[in-house]
Amino acid sequence: MSDFRQPHPGTRRRLEGVIDEDARYEAVRGRDARFDGEFFFAVGTTGIYCRPSCPAVTPKRHNVRFYPTAAAAQSAGFRACRRCRPDAVPGSAEWNVRADVVGRAMRLIKDGVVDREGVGGLAVHLGYSARQVQRQLTAEVGAGPVALARAQRAHTARVLLGTTTLPVTEIAFAAGFASVRQFNDTIKAVYAATPSELRAAAPRGGPAVRRVAAPSAGIPLRLAYRGPYQVTAVFDLLAGEAIPGIEEVDGPRGRRTYRRMLRLPHGTAVAAVDERQPPRGRTRHPGGWLDARLHLTDPRDLTTAVQRLRRLFDLDADPYAVDERLGADPRLAPLVAARPGLRSPGAADPEEFAVRALVGRAGAELLVRRYGKALDSPYGTLTHLFPEPAAIAEGEPHGTLAALTSALADGTVRLDAGADRDDAHQALLSLPGMDARTVAVIRARALGDPDVAPPGEDVPDAWRPWRSYALQYLRTQEQEAH
Repeated sequence: MSDFRQPHPGTRRRLEGVIDEDARYEAVRGRDARFDGEFFFAVGTTGIYCRPSCPAVTPKRHNVRFYPTAAAAQSAGFRACRRCRPDAVPGSAEWNVRADVVGRAMRLIKDGVVDREGVGGLAVHLGYSARQVQRQLTAEVGAGPVALARAQRAHTARVLLGTTTLPVTEIAFAAGFASVRQFNDTIKAVYAATPSELRAAAPRGGPAVRRVAAPSAGIPLRLAYRGPYQVTAVFDLLAGEAIPGIEEVDGPRGRRTYRRMLRLPHGTAVAAVDERQPPRGRTRHPGGWLDARLHLTDPRDLTTAVQRLRRLFDLDADPYAVDERLGADPRLAPLVAARPGLRSPGAADPEEFAVRALVGRAGAELLVRRYGKALDSPYGTLTHLFPEPAAIAEGEPHGTLAALTSALADGTVRLDAGADRDDAHQALLSLPGMDARTVAVIRARALGDPDVAPPGEDVPDAWRPWRSYALQYLRTQEQEAH
């Protein structure tokens, strides 16, 4: 394979208006939070890089440089602003929706593949040489895979320093660093502070930043998002899909908590996310966060767990781009106006979701009872992990379910963060008994494709590249009508 695919159509639309650096500077002058995570700016006279909405005094234009990622700014020698914390913003929507090798690489790096398998492992997942991946990432995002993974490790370490009382040495290895010296050097370079100084400077007092003794006690997090967010609609969907034993939604509507088990590379986790309503009165550039807690058996899984929750709740979406396109359609305009920022949720475990899409909720409950791995210590009503594909294939050796789980187990079908969506789609369709509508659901949710039109649905091309979101608007309208 020598040619790289073109970016998904429409994914650059949010930046088309600010591709010119002078226009980007105007976004910085306006402290425009819509572009947080879409680009970063650095100030040559201070050596600091920031998010566009940084509240500090706007620097002079000739002192400002722009970068597509935090890692690119760090690689250029700039350190993170302590005031706006640019490493904590929502990720760029572009990397999550793009179907080309750069988008796939960025998703894999976020999922921790470089930390676990190195650059060589990343290249194998993508089907390209390490040199090709390095060259393409450097050209498009301003940093190679090592620098991108380094920036992510530094952010993970900062979270652990601020929210736990784990010893610094344990945090170093939990964040993915190879040595304490590498950890210390990186923290000093990125934040211009030692780990101890970062810990001492961390906010205190509120539940979202309350330090816990260890990850097993639950790491409190704020999962940031940009723009408006229809949180109730997402929780309604998750409540309707919840499988007893592996997930639950409890509490009154509007103040619910979603909990689920996660199977992760180094262990397991219990994730809890609260239905936090956006702050009132923020209408110019709304945005916010969901409060979450992670109970990890191995702190090395923090980064991966966070990314899987972000995909499940579609927190890196760009609602401005979605609603601008769909709101221009007469059929969708009133729906968008009534519910701006409606999300298209993904999946915390793509393989699990594929099985659930095939067998339905009742079938999934049966599979959990038959083949799910029981927890050593139940966490409330959470008692099991969803069975792995190989276990289902062994217990159910016939039919479409056997074909799907066998293909997932042997890698014939790949649904991980870096999977090629077209290849996965064709592989799924080739399975005996697999229907096109189920494949479309898997593509939209498990693979996070924003532009899926299931067969039989009235989804015109005018809604591209956001047809998955258009269907969410239509389905939400139907559900509320009943």
